[in-house]
Amino acid sequence: MKILVIGASGRVGTDLVKQLLADNHQVIGTTRQEEKLFDDDNYSQLDLDITAEKDAIQQQIEQDIDAVYFVAGSGGKDVLEVDLHGAVKTMQATEDKGIKRYIMLSTVFSLDTSKWDNPGIADLKEYYICKHYADQWLVNNSNLDYTIVQAGALKERAATGKITINDDNAGENSIADVATTLAAVLNADNTNKKVFSMHNGETAIDAALAKL
Repeated sequence: MKILVIGASGRVGTDLVKQLLADNHQVIGTTRQEEKLFDDDNYSQLDLDITAEKDAIQQQIEQDIDAVYFVAGSGGKDVLEVDLHGAVKTMQATEDKGIKRYIMLSTVFSLDTSKWDNPGIADLKEYYICKHYADQWLVNNSNLDYTIVQAGALKERAATGKITINDDNAGENSIADVATTLAAVLNADNTNKKVFSMHNGETAIDAALAKL
């Protein structure tokens, strides 16, 4: 497949691109960095500014892309422009191009505001509000074949290959396991039009996804 990864230089994006390339996909990664991120014949790079107008974003997206990943993040800066407005503009541009598959990395409990008083979430309220409405827009205002992966806290630790899906704990994730889950979602048709939370657990990733 030909895949656009928006946010290829981020912590999850880097691991995700590596896995997609290992699976022999053709990957276009977006980054504001000038240096090419990956030395691979199947990798190309795009300087895509998601704070630009939607039409400008759309013009840079190639027509023959099979799937789009959104794994970009503001890191707490310009959350409205990046995590909300920027994300929605990429959804609109994707749909206007006739591309159907759109996979969003979100955050745990983004759509469940009753959990927002939990420790660790209250301090990220603006970010959660942005992710909430971006996810709502994807679900309710687009015709995309979306999957929203709501990950708990991201940690720099070794991959386990095992996760728990859709329980009441925010949990923590190996970054590599989040990337593996995102890559696995691509060919898991049962994840279309699905939203699920994840954290490290006891079930192999493919087996956990198969239960959705």
